[in-house]
Amino acid sequence: MTEETDLRVAAAAFDRSTARKAEADAEDERKQVLAWFPREDWAALPLSRYALGQAAPSGSGPTYCRLMEFGTPSLGSIRGGSAAKHIMFRHHSGEWRMAAPLRGMEPQEAWEELRGQFMRAFEAAAVGDFEAVDDLELLRFGPALVTKSLATYFPEHFLPIYAGEHLRRFVRLLGGSGQADVPAWHSNRQLLDLVRSRTEFDGWSGQEVMHFLYERFDPRPRQRAIWKIAPGERGRLWEECREGAVIRVGWDELGDLGQYQSDTELKQALDAYWPRSSGASLTLARRLLAFRDLETGDRIVANRGTDEILATGTVSGSYRFEPDHAEYRHVVPVSWDDSHARKLPKPQHGWRSTFAKIDPTLFARLTADPADPVTEGAQPHAGSSVTLPEDVEGVLEALGRKGQVILHGPPGTGKTRLALGVALALAGRTEALDSTPERRAAAQAEMLQGGRIRMVTFHPSYGYEDFVEGFKPDLTATDPGLTLALTDGVFHTLCAQAAAHPDETFLLIIDEINRGDLPRIFGELVTLIELDKRGLPLTLSVSRRSFAVPPNVRIIGTMNTADRSISHLDAAVRRRFAFLPVGPDPDAVSGTVGPLDLAQFFESLNTRIARHLDSDHQIGHAYLLRDGEPIATEEDLAAAFQHEVVPLLEDYCLGRADLLHRILGSLVDEETGRLAQMSPQDLPDALATEFISGPTGTDA
Repeated sequence: MTEETDLRVAAAAFDRSTARKAEADAEDERKQVLAWFPREDWAALPLSRYALGQAAPSGSGPTYCRLMEFGTPSLGSIRGGSAAKHIMFRHHSGEWRMAAPLRGMEPQEAWEELRGQFMRAFEAAAVGDFEAVDDLELLRFGPALVTKSLATYFPEHFLPIYAGEHLRRFVRLLGGSGQADVPAWHSNRQLLDLVRSRTEFDGWSGQEVMHFLYERFDPRPRQRAIWKIAPGERGRLWEECREGAVIRVGWDELGDLGQYQSDTELKQALDAYWPRSSGASLTLARRLLAFRDLETGDRIVANRGTDEILATGTVSGSYRFEPDHAEYRHVVPVSWDDSHARKLPKPQHGWRSTFAKIDPTLFARLTADPADPVTEGAQPHAGSSVTLPEDVEGVLEALGRKGQVILHGPPGTGKTRLALGVALALAGRTEALDSTPERRAAAQAEMLQGGRIRMVTFHPSYGYEDFVEGFKPDLTATDPGLTLALTDGVFHTLCAQAAAHPDETFLLIIDEINRGDLPRIFGELVTLIELDKRGLPLTLSVSRRSFAVPPNVRIIGTMNTADRSISHLDAAVRRRFAFLPVGPDPDAVSGTVGPLDLAQFFESLNTRIARHLDSDHQIGHAYLLRDGEPIATEEDLAAAFQHEVVPLLEDYCLGRADLLHRILGSLVDEETGRLAQMSPQDLPDALATEFISGPTGTDA
């Protein structure tokens, strides 16, 4: 079924009545905005009634930005991310934060400029001069807010969809170009024109179109992280969270998390209130921002300690900060299901801290029938849906856009594993993605036995004759002496198979792609791998045969940036690949060994490595995993640290004892670089002392 046919069939099957209640609620919210902020009042609208971060005058209702972000969910969401989307806001510190064109102005002067551009946008939309809105450069710094504002005041001219990337994807779905260099309101108008041109949407309201597109063609990742979140120390806030249908976390002194634009900014605030090691602060900052950006439909688990599930939950709304609440003022609405409450047969590694990611396979086991034991290696129930992980989705999107991708990052970050995961998805083996390591490995081996997925490893001796074609010794020849025969290389063979099966996707995985001499290996094919050159014939230099790369061939390469930086790759090759970073993931090693929080140690160590070497030489999370799980014993930790991590760092430091000392501190001698010898039982305490200081925020 083509995408065009799929769209028509889906539109015909869509139950439009499901959007009618939301449509009535949206109209009520729109009238509320118009009552509090009529268009004619904008000329005299004070800053105190516009911006976040301040109390609106008594009796005036919420500020405009608060109403648009938090008070009008049925009109369409612009939640998530920081308050920078509002172009100017008052920070928790009392400082006014503004978009770049306003910086250096006094708040009132900046507000007058911003208010003037809003008014000009409204005036242009009122007379249908939408191109004039595109010329208002300041408004481009708040595209979602501006687009929602235009849709609220002029619902006949705009759809209730505001995210630029979502709009571009929907435009492409309906046959448009989906330009990337235009503001969201421009894409919104383009989408509306496409909707009005299609007979299947005759008579549909904007709300019906919005609900249909998100229900049937949701552009958001199909699988997001599943979080375990503790409701206070030993679950002491659980009853309050359950009755209020929310989850709460502390760190109240930070104020509204929406005011922080990056993990770096939030880390600085954490360091000001609770001094700790850099890695520990950065880990917590990233988890708090992940909490802030939870979306409706995301799944979470509330726990008490490391061996008890209080409930599972589905996020039902967006983050808010409640400054008047006694404690734990960071809040996300959740619909709780306590049917999965249970004591677990054994403690869950890594559940001591407030936040921890949960593997989808483990979540499937935790949400199974409570009478079923939670056993290692158990699989989700038959019929359970398997969705693609976000990283796999990202690679597939890049392959569709560019045709070939290079996954790059430090050693041990799972680049090859991700490439094989994409291969499993392309081969239709998605059930193996969330399976046990043994079953996943078996599925990968079976997949590589077929003809559609091939895997090779480049090395300095690998050449054109191995990859494309060349004359090689004929081992089957009966004549005495050396007999050479023209032999197809791995890529030539794959392309021939792909040409014979044009309806299937064929994939070549090239591990360690940067270790080969790429211009020599690819030869003239460096031109043909571009998507717009697929199918063009070219005469091969050795055999003089005509050859073309079929459009259904994809390539994934992996490279360790510690071995050779991306900048050293041949420029012609580099232009033809999309580059996706695969970095160290602290959440993958969420766990503890004695007093040592592995994730905090891991990020603290990598922070030092990045500071004293560079980010390309950080260590990957695989060094702290055993059988896919975080290290759990002192012996495994000692083996990983002493026999893998330290030798790798010694190699990076090129014998410089002072440099190794700056990274590992008191664990090595500053003059000799000799690693201090200690028993495995003492190592966790030594690592915690060296890399983690201050309160850890553990309140499982």
